[in-house]
Order: sequence, then structure tokens, then C-alpha cells
Amino acid sequence: MKESKYDDEIFFKKYSHMLRSEKGLAGAGEWPSLEKLLPDFAGKRVLDLGCGYGWHCKYAAQHGASCVLGIDLSEKMLKRAQEKNHDSRIEYRRAAMEELDFEEGSFDIVLSSLAFHYVKDFSALLANIRRFLVPGGDFVFSVEHPIFTAYGSQDWYYDAEGNILHFPVDRYFDEGKREAVFLGEKVTKYHRTLTTYLDGLLLGGFELLRVVEPQPPEEMKDLPGMRDELRRPMMLLVKARKRFYNP
Repeated sequence: MKESKYDDEIFFKKYSHMLRSEKGLAGAGEWPSLEKLLPDFAGKRVLDLGCGYGWHCKYAAQHGASCVLGIDLSEKMLKRAQEKNHDSRIEYRRAAMEELDFEEGSFDIVLSSLAFHYVKDFSALLANIRRFLVPGGDFVFSVEHPIFTAYGSQDWYYDAEGNILHFPVDRYFDEGKREAVFLGEKVTKYHRTLTTYLDGLLLGGFELLRVVEPQPPEEMKDLPGMRDELRRPMMLLVKARKRFYNP
């Protein structure tokens, strides 16, 4: 099985001190926007790809999901999910999302939060997600915005005094592997264009329902560095639905 950067002791310790790790959904800047995109979970079978600490799994269970399966490659993430977000309706399973194999129509809803930029082949994953969903099933996900992933460094340009000048965007149409720095550690991610995400859904048997580039919520704008997040998009939120037929 593949290995996860999140199982690195130093990296995971740094991640565990992030606001979203300590406060859950309330500490995630995109959550107020993402919550508005979520479908009705009552009686639904839910698959969460890259579930992390399990915050979204617990939210789905608390809102009436009949069963929730949280998938993550990291053992440390899944251990923390069991500790923080255990529920009798939730099963956590270690697996690479690209290697999953379920029967057609196994789920009513598929979720994913900030995980697809770790996946090399998005089109193959998308085809599987469509197969896993029932016709009319909902698919809601967040990813790092293509503007944020394009150059690769994922950091600002600074002047000699350390003041932010601008954010670099380069090699936008050159999709593929990027060596980013996240929490001071090197992390492999994959850049793809907005067209690949959105047109890929349309050509892959989905209808687009919502597309959102979230801004920091008002209550977070006074946190250190948060107002700089208004200078360029960091995330992309998408809500889609599996079409009943694929023309």
C-alpha cells in the first residue's frame, strides 16, 4: 500500500497544531461556504475520501446518515478520527482512494475535503466515483485552487524586508507533480487546471450544481495572515450530481 506523508511523526505533529485540527470544522476557514453545499444526509450512505480526522464523517452521521465510510491512507489520521469522531454509524478504513473498488451504486453521497490534490490520476478516480454513486447521487469536494497549486511553492514572493509582494502563478497549463512546502515540510502534490476539474465532471457523467471560491469568514479575518487570503483564491469548492444518464 502507498504511504502517507501524514504518517511522518514530525509532519503529523505540526498538522495536529493547526486550527482546523484543534477546533474541527469551526477552525476551517472554508467550512461556512462548504456547509452550504452539503446535501440532505438523512438515511443516506456516505463515502468520505481522505477523511482525515473524521470531522465530515461525524457531521454526516449527526445529520442522519444511515452509514458513513471514511477512507484515509494515514494510520495516524484514522487513529485520531477514532478518538475524536467515533460513532456507531461510522466505519474508518485505511486505503488509497485510487485503489477502492465498490459495486455500482454503493453510495448516495461522496465527499472529499482537500485530498484530491494528492492524487495523480483524477480522471480515473472520477470515473470510479461516478460508478460508486447511485444515479442522482451527490458529489461534494474541496481542493486547493489551481491558482494556488500552479507554481508549486505555495508561498508568496517577499521584498527584502519580508513584506508580501505577490503570489506566483506560473506553468498553469503544465499539469502534474509539484513539490510544495506545507508546514515547513516538502510534500508532493498534483496540479491540474480549472478546466480539468470542472469540464472533467461534465464530460464524466455529472452535472455541476455549485462552484465556490471561498473567502475567509468575517470572524477569522483578524487572525494572523488571514486578510492576505483575500489576495488570491486558495481553495475551490464544487457540488455536482451524477446524471441519471450519460449522453
